[in-house]
Amino acid sequence: MTNPIPNPKSLSPNRSTGPRTAAGKQRSSLNALRHGLTAASAVLPSEDQAAYDAHRRGFFEEYQPATPTETELTQEIADTAWRLNRIPSLEAALLDRAANPPSDQARIDFDIVDAHRALAILGLHYTRLSRQFQKTVDQLREIQSERRHEQERHLKRAAALLELHKHKGIPYDPVEDGFVFSKDEIEAFSNRLRRLNQSRHIEHVLFHMQPSAMQRQIQREDARAASASSEPRP
Repeated sequence: MTNPIPNPKSLSPNRSTGPRTAAGKQRSSLNALRHGLTAASAVLPSEDQAAYDAHRRGFFEEYQPATPTETELTQEIADTAWRLNRIPSLEAALLDRAANPPSDQARIDFDIVDAHRALAILGLHYTRLSRQFQKTVDQLREIQSERRHEQERHLKRAAALLELHKHKGIPYDPVEDGFVFSKDEIEAFSNRLRRLNQSRHIEHVLFHMQPSAMQRQIQREDARAASASSEPRP
């Protein structure tokens, strides 16, 4: 993506009171737009909207937001990452401007000392955005973890009720118990739990039991299987 060379005076993140006049506010808005690190829109006019859309889509595919809050946080993550990715090109542009001024006056107006001062300010922006990115990621992961745990709790209760109705030989409608899952979803979850419980038993026998204890366990299971097969069928 192509970025305009920022005005070093526009980079400072430490404005005590901000502009007070209409003209000052307009200049402040333009300064924010030049580097885009504090602008309202994540995408600058000079940047590729299609590239941003692909960038954003990658985060939505990764986090799969399921609620409005999760969607907002995922959007914030994508925008913050886009701004972070812009900083290296801004740094390169500043150094190039100092090393290759287009005129003698430009050399006077902006030299290598000015460039390093602007780079230091960009570093502050990078630190701020990095913290914002990690904080938002942590918040989103925590919210999604809570949602998934809550969903699993409800699925376990629904699966238990489904098995109870099967035992009694009566049909089960999860909607009557306030569940939003379909009967097929509950059935699939119940079957998955059974397979997981069986796999834990096999894992314990094969990988955690002492060899002698494992051998005795296998012999007991073989004896039960033999006993079951030898019983007369009605």
